[in-house]
Amino acid sequence: MDTHRPVQTHRPVGRDPHHTERAEVNAGPAEPEPEARPEEFDLPRSRRANERLHALVPGGAHTYAKGDDQYPEGLAPVISHGRGAHVWDVDGNRYVEYGSGLRSVSLGHAHPRVTEAVRRELDRGSNFVRPSVLEVEAAERFLATVPTAEMVKFAKNGSDATTAAVRLARAATGRPRVALCADHPFFSVDDWFIGTTPMSAGVPAATTDLTVAFPYGDLAATEEMLARHRDGIACLILEPATHTEPPPGYLAGLRELADRYGCVLVFDEMITGFRWSEAGAQGLYGVVPDLSTFGKALGNGFAVSALAGRRALMERGGLRHSGDRVFLLSTTHGAETHSLAAAMAVQTTYVEEGVTARLHALGERLAAGVREAAASAGVGDHVVVRGRASNLVFATLDEGGRPSQEYRTLFLRRLLAGGVLAPSFVVSAALSDADIAHTVDVVAQACAVYRKALDAGDPTPWLGGRPVQPVFRRRA
Repeated sequence: MDTHRPVQTHRPVGRDPHHTERAEVNAGPAEPEPEARPEEFDLPRSRRANERLHALVPGGAHTYAKGDDQYPEGLAPVISHGRGAHVWDVDGNRYVEYGSGLRSVSLGHAHPRVTEAVRRELDRGSNFVRPSVLEVEAAERFLATVPTAEMVKFAKNGSDATTAAVRLARAATGRPRVALCADHPFFSVDDWFIGTTPMSAGVPAATTDLTVAFPYGDLAATEEMLARHRDGIACLILEPATHTEPPPGYLAGLRELADRYGCVLVFDEMITGFRWSEAGAQGLYGVVPDLSTFGKALGNGFAVSALAGRRALMERGGLRHSGDRVFLLSTTHGAETHSLAAAMAVQTTYVEEGVTARLHALGERLAAGVREAAASAGVGDHVVVRGRASNLVFATLDEGGRPSQEYRTLFLRRLLAGGVLAPSFVVSAALSDADIAHTVDVVAQACAVYRKALDAGDPTPWLGGRPVQPVFRRRA
């Protein structure tokens, strides 16, 4: 029987029947050791795999948020496989995983209903010279799930969908500028957004100058921005909700401002889609955008995203209108049959099994446990859980209440030592009560160490190396 706690690789281990050639599972239970030496948590195979990745892949990962700079030094596990809410690294250590697949795997890894839907299509071909019947079935299913939209087009990633929304808004309005919410961390890998971040190298200033920002929750500031750029703003793009609920009347107020100033309202529902409700935040709050983008949870880890919206706008990217053609979305792999089958299985599972409600219940249980553990250790004002229950994050604050990468490193290090892989506390529906209880126990141990560091006024002795880094920074 395996245990949550990482083990030293020289100990005897058993074999998991679903392992890859390097994946071993832990042999027997071991009590967590809050004061164990850092070398007891070394990950030799993961370290070697990370070195190989850096030699071959810029940044050592294909997504910056998965980089080993996001984890304590020497404790960035390389994953072998996952099942449900658990993943195993190449050293054979098992972890309870949160934020799976950057929030995309909300049902749990290898969910049987999804994998069976995918398997059925794999033997039937994945990509053809003409649309497959699955494309109309997937579109019908999506529009039944998100009834506030009238048309949909599928792609493979969120960036393509949000950039298509921006291009469509510019074409429809004849205006060049994009207004994005400054308080939301990510919209696209494309120049219109990346040029606004500290990683703007390679983006012409002329492109960046066409993007302006507005603050979340502040209608007056947004209207001032729209008035300042009168007749120049093509769209307002934002996540309708993230770690805070929208203020009362805020989304409806944005809808009114967009109508009054003649710009397109775009909701980025990559995260809120399914986690807030099956129809996203627009379905929960009852405010209908002109365009919206979905991804992440839509495929439970399979690559599929969607741009959806009003027919009058979406048809500009089609063949049944009299205006200039808009190159909306045209991707070689956008309609792969197995990914669309995965999306349909996800939507069916959410509706039939009440997954959104389960995510909220699990998140509420976890948040309550973490808050109690932090308060008991005297760090309730420093380890802070925030966000909607289905999308929890945590803040690590220093002695002065300021966000601290050093304290985040300490906290992550203790979580990993206890077998919890948690860059956030975003839950999946596969978590069990035992997983939640184990996580809270590990958090309690981490908070005890956190208290010692606060009392010492310096977390450095507990870091084990350099601190973790923010993704968006100018220098490597």
